Amino acid sequence: MKPRIYLSSPHMGGKEMEYIQEAFDSNWIAPAGSNVNGFEQDLCEFTGSRYALALSSGTAAIHLALIVLGVQKDDIVLCQSLTFAASANPVVYLGAVPVFIDSEPVTWNMCPDALETAIKHYLQIGKKPKAVILVHLYGMPALLKEIILICARYDIAMIEDAAEALGATYFNQKLGTFGSLAILSFNGNKIITTSGGGALLCQRQDYFTKARFLASQAKDDAPHYEHSEVGYNYGLSNVLAGIGRGQMKVLPDRIQKRRSNFDFYKINLAQLPGITFQEEPKGFFSNRWLTVILFDPKVSPVRPENAREFLLQKNIETRPLWKPMHLQPLFRQAPYFGRKTAENLFMTGLCLPSGSGLPEEDLLCITNHIRSVFSKT
Repeated sequence: MKPRIYLSSPHMGGKEMEYIQEAFDSNWIAPAGSNVNGFEQDLCEFTGSRYALALSSGTAAIHLALIVLGVQKDDIVLCQSLTFAASANPVVYLGAVPVFIDSEPVTWNMCPDALETAIKHYLQIGKKPKAVILVHLYGMPALLKEIILICARYDIAMIEDAAEALGATYFNQKLGTFGSLAILSFNGNKIITTSGGGALLCQRQDYFTKARFLASQAKDDAPHYEHSEVGYNYGLSNVLAGIGRGQMKVLPDRIQKRRSNFDFYKINLAQLPGITFQEEPKGFFSNRWLTVILFDPKVSPVRPENAREFLLQKNIETRPLWKPMHLQPLFRQAPYFGRKTAENLFMTGLCLPSGSGLPEEDLLCITNHIRSVFSKT
């Protein structure tokens, strides 16, 4: 059997060991040092963000963003339903109430109409939402103009979850620079990785200063260890930041390859009955972190689960789309606003192998196997 083809494997660029060795040579192994500082500067230069804070995970970044915005117990936080659980879990950490919002069918991200309906509902009962967590799903920018206007109209802070969208742009502006705060992820399956890690982006110095203080155990300015509030151990190690510095050198190439993967799949699969792709509206630029295909149940003779199981037998990893949060057992009691767009996407979608290290031979193998599923049905 051929070696396993993974959904999204780490892809080293060759420069990572130089920065890692520098950390060892200098004995700066802890969450501080030249690699951490350099990685944060690299992120600022690439995204255009004024500040970047390197952290242990994207989840930690969301947690800190919520705290910086003053989210407390019983506060309402409006969160995209079609996402990974890490987008919503930090809301629960704080004892706040996650309220889930449906997607729209164009970008598959948060539906502006459903968002405004939810805001109006909570204003009517005297509970103004504290924040909105917007996700750029699979690297595709959300309908930012509409959502930014809604958040401004009701004076509600927006957190951009750009965990999947580093390098994507909305009318030539990098994602992660639109919200009050934004987060990135460098998990092993992301477009670049630090093994495990994340970052918080923001434009305000007070937000950055507060987040950095909290991320390093909230140590007060004193010669001894003095603490006036709860802090967290969320810093990124200087060793892992070294991986990140090396990865930043090849980020443009990684984006180009992921987009090339998408183009290959579309050229080779779009003619299959009922198969459609996540479209890219004018002015939107997706990093195509993962390529996703939809199976229209009214047209396609194949269901996504049939294709997934067949490809698994061929040692090819695929995944369903994120199961919406409002359908998860953990959040079964959480409020939800919208229709069934997120649910329908989950039921009809399949994520295809999209790693930047995939050779064309593997892409051809994958598409041939998918076509064979259709020919056998």
